[in-house]
Amino acid sequence: MSFRADVIFGNEPGSFPYSVLAERHPAIIRQVRESFPYGPEQHRALDALLDSCTKGVIEPLPGGAWDEWGIDTYVGQPWFDVPWLWSESYFYRRLLDAVGYFGDGPWRGIDPFRPSKLAELESPETDEELKALDELASRSVEERGAALLHGSLWGNRADLGFRLSDGEAEGRDAVPDLVADDSDRLWSLLDGGGTLCVIADNAGRELIPDLLLISHLLEHARIDRAVLHVKPYPYYVSDATTADVVDALRRLVRAPGEAAAYGRRLWEAMADGRLEVRAHPYSCAPLPYSDMPDDLRTEIGGAALTVLKGDLNYRRLVGDRWWAPTTSFADVTAYFPGPVAALRTLKSDVITGLDDRTEAALVAAEGQRWRTGGTHALIQVRP
Repeated sequence: MSFRADVIFGNEPGSFPYSVLAERHPAIIRQVRESFPYGPEQHRALDALLDSCTKGVIEPLPGGAWDEWGIDTYVGQPWFDVPWLWSESYFYRRLLDAVGYFGDGPWRGIDPFRPSKLAELESPETDEELKALDELASRSVEERGAALLHGSLWGNRADLGFRLSDGEAEGRDAVPDLVADDSDRLWSLLDGGGTLCVIADNAGRELIPDLLLISHLLEHARIDRAVLHVKPYPYYVSDATTADVVDALRRLVRAPGEAAAYGRRLWEAMADGRLEVRAHPYSCAPLPYSDMPDDLRTEIGGAALTVLKGDLNYRRLVGDRWWAPTTSFADVTAYFPGPVAALRTLKSDVITGLDDRTEAALVAAEGQRWRTGGTHALIQVRP
């Protein structure tokens, strides 16, 4: 990729990245501390992490972790003075170390974010959203597909979830906050053959609509198979792991009505290999996808389409940089080894692929808040 924009750092007071490092990360530490009955060792480690992430410097990780991802470049530098994507990812790795996730003790492999993930799956809001599938069953295949696509898109906005209402099944006109819409191009790539790769974002109520869309595409032979890429370990609070996929599938199959039918189809697809789950280590890398390793590049390059879900994956896809909003999405993703689509709600400053009129209207209405508030979304495709 030919870079023409500066990397985003978190060292400007008042900026969105600065607020994440200075405010959100300490809040996450407090949340994790209260979620489990950790012992003195974990509490001391969490205290040390809190002190480090607000006033300290980057330190080596145990066991030489991240050596291949350039940690030596940043050791000794303040958290705020290294690339924001890198420091955010480093924070979550340090958090897992603090609670013993990678250790040899009894807390090994215990997801510190699991309580909130499960609470979301069991919420009344999830019940209501799954009930909406019963109404959707009477629609045409095309309407169901459009509704499920928008469900997968807006499922990344925590205060919305997905709603399969009359209007939303109609497409773009019912989603006025969609700032770029290549959905027609996306459907043209799902033409009845090949493999769909989905690089997942969050678990819980945000993973379920992704699974529902995959189920629909398999049922109606828009794809031969799907590969769902998840994280190999907990990451960014709510990012999906294999355990979260299992929880979501169990939630679907024990639901009433149409939801259970979707769940059973997915369960069967897992059994016969039409749906596979991957957890590549690079999914947790603090680096852009332009630097992906050869094995991942080869796998993705063989897919009919790769869909990247969510804000973090978008940052890794186009590069976590201060692009001009009208920068060509196709140009900054030209390195990608196959057709690629991004489904994302806007929760960070990074944006590409807008037209001049759309950008001007957003700035006139909201200043720069439209970039980070999660109230706008996009569907962008590079065939």
